Amino acid sequence: MILSDREILAQREAGSIVIEPWRPDCLGSNSYDVHLGRWLAVYTQPELDARQHNAIDYIEIPETGYVLQPGILYLGVTEEYTETHAHVPFLEGKSSVGRLGIHIHATAGKGDVGFCNTWTLEISVVHPVRVYAGMPIGQLIFFELKGEVERPYCDKASAKYTQRTDLPVESMMWKNKF
Repeated sequence: MILSDREILAQREAGSIVIEPWRPDCLGSNSYDVHLGRWLAVYTQPELDARQHNAIDYIEIPETGYVLQPGILYLGVTEEYTETHAHVPFLEGKSSVGRLGIHIHATAGKGDVGFCNTWTLEISVVHPVRVYAGMPIGQLIFFELKGEVERPYCDKASAKYTQRTDLPVESMMWKNKF
């Protein structure tokens, strides 16, 4: 079941959902709008290796915006830091963003109970498009969880994305054993 605006507010007041900064005007009837942070990142080499730590370069989005190009994977980040302690968060792109040909995630739209951080976005575009820090980029939807969680994400030894940051975070696949 998806939480309504009233239930998101109630869970925020109870402390089971944290969104910083909180902007009341970003609360929709069953979602919360998040915004593109000021940092993007791109991988530095043309071929990535899932068993290696692939380096990235950071790009600060200037006031005049930054033009994203097709064929490049950009890692972005939300302005908002979030915590969810009793609900499953899903991040979806806003329809206005999709209509510009911007995809905000390749596969990682679902968060975990206990995820406490900003959201790294896996951005790709259909054609060149100028983006701006602070623009609405997606919306968080919160699902009720049935049953108790044995180990929240933030408590798992295998959790790779727990260090609080306002920068996009590259893939940590190389930390897995395979």
